[in-house]
This record gives sequence, C-alpha cells and structure tokens, in this order.
Amino acid sequence: MAMPLLSSSDAAHVSQACETYSITTAQFNALLSRSQSAKATAYCPYSRFRVGATILTHDGQFIDGANVENASYPVGTCAERVAFGKAVTEGHKSFKALGVATDITPPASPCGMCRQFIREFCDLSTPIFMFDKDGSFVVMRLEQLLPLSFGPEALPPPSSLPAQG
Repeated sequence: MAMPLLSSSDAAHVSQACETYSITTAQFNALLSRSQSAKATAYCPYSRFRVGATILTHDGQFIDGANVENASYPVGTCAERVAFGKAVTEGHKSFKALGVATDITPPASPCGMCRQFIREFCDLSTPIFMFDKDGSFVVMRLEQLLPLSFGPEALPPPSSLPAQG
C-alpha cells in the first residue's frame, strides 16, 4: 500500500497531519528537527546508514536516539530501540508520537524488530512520522505498520502464573 509523500514545507500537509494525529505544529517541527539532528550521533561505520529517532511523551518531553552498529552485525541497535530504551530507563511510560529520520528518499519505516519493540510501549493508535533526507514524510499509525500484532495484553499477568521452584 503506497502512502502519499507529504512535504514538511507545505503548511497544509503539516496542519492536516497535526490535526489527524493530535499533535501541535511545534511538536511536529520538534519531531522533524530532533530526529534529523539525532542522525548525527549515529555510530554506523559499517552500513553508513544513519537513522535518528525522537519520541514525544504525553507530558510533552522529547527523547532522542540513533542507531549504534557493532562489528558483529546482529548486535547493533536501531535508533528506535535506543530511544525507547533510554525513555523507559529514564522513567517515561506514556508515549504520544515517534519521529524517524533517514538520509534516503522515500523515508524508511522502522524495521520489523523495532515495530514489535515499539508495540511493547505504545498504543496501536500511536503515529509514527517517517522523514526522508529532505524532510518529506509519511505518517502511519503503529497498527498500520504492525497489523494483527502481539502485545503485552496477550500474556497472562505475572501474578496468575505458578511460582517457579
């Protein structure tokens, strides 16, 4: 399903996205600028594929992350997981939106592993703004990126499990 590529320099596109996804223009601009800036902190000597991610919390705070690669390739960590790990360990638990920026056109979406990781902490209605190298964007709700998802509510509460002995 092809999504329209919207322009962050088109006030109508930004206004419509902000209205649809219940964020302010200032919050949109912060997601864009901060996720683009976060790319500069990426450690990606192997792929040279920089990714920056910025989370907007429900209380209006922003948390940034960038991808961190490793010579043992599967050990690397994507920008989205860096940002969520940082947010969660800093005590944030309620997230309103996510911005992800790359150096390519069209914009890249979070990988499958990141989509599942995001699902652990976000509502299915959470918007994910994906920005390309020029600031153009596509926005989709998590539910669109991860249909029929498996989340924490699918597991029994720990208190209902038998004690391990």
